[in-house]
Amino acid sequence: MMQNEQSTIRVMIADDHALIRQGLIKVLSLEKSIQVIGEARDGQEAIDKARTLPVDVILMDINMPKVNGITAVKEIRKHNPKVAIIALTIHDQEEYLVELIRCGVSGYVLKDVHPDELVRAIGQVHSGETYIPQVLMGKVLKELNRLSCAAQESGSDPEMLTPRELEILQELAQGLSNREMAEKLFISEKTVKNHLTSIFQKCGVTDRTQAVLYGLKRHWIELS
Repeated sequence: MMQNEQSTIRVMIADDHALIRQGLIKVLSLEKSIQVIGEARDGQEAIDKARTLPVDVILMDINMPKVNGITAVKEIRKHNPKVAIIALTIHDQEEYLVELIRCGVSGYVLKDVHPDELVRAIGQVHSGETYIPQVLMGKVLKELNRLSCAAQESGSDPEMLTPRELEILQELAQGLSNREMAEKLFISEKTVKNHLTSIFQKCGVTDRTQAVLYGLKRHWIELS
C-alpha cells in the first residue's frame, strides 16, 4: 500500500477549456500510476493551487486568461522548484517554447498528443528527465536560429566535448532516458549522469533540453 501511494504521480491540469481538461482527466484516469488531484481554469488559479496541492507534475496550457502559462511557470518555480511542468502547446507557438525553455519547463507536448505519449511524458519528467518530441525540437531549433539578435556569451568558446559526451548528447537528442542510454552504450546509469553533469558544465546550461538545443545550434549533433 505504502509503495503504491509513493509511486503514484500526482498531476494538476491547467487549461482554460473545460473540454480539454475533462478529456485529459478521462485519459489519465485510465492509468493506475497517475492521479489527477486538481484543475485550474487560468494561470492565476494554477499558481494558487500549486502552492497548496501536493502536486508532482503540472500540465500547463500556454495561452490562458488572467495570467498566461509562461508567467505562471515562473511564479510556480519560485515557490515550488521541484514540481515538473509540461507545457501544452500547438504547432505555431515556437516563440513561446523558447521562452519556456528559459523558464525551466520539464517537457512539451502538442495538444493532439497520443494518450500513450502523454503518459510517457508525465512519467519521464516525474523521474527528473526532459520530454520533448522530435517534431517540436525541430521547431524550437528553427525559432532559435531565427533569433539571430540573441546575445552571444562573452569569453572564449566553450570547451569541446569528449567523443563519449558527444555520443551522450546525440542520444539525448533522440529522447532517450538515462537508463536507455546506459543500456545502449553499455555503461552504468551513474556514468551517464556523470557525463551529463560534465556536458551541462561545459555548455553552461542547466538541463537536458538546453544542452540538446546548444548542441544543435553548433551542429555538434543532429536530429534523425
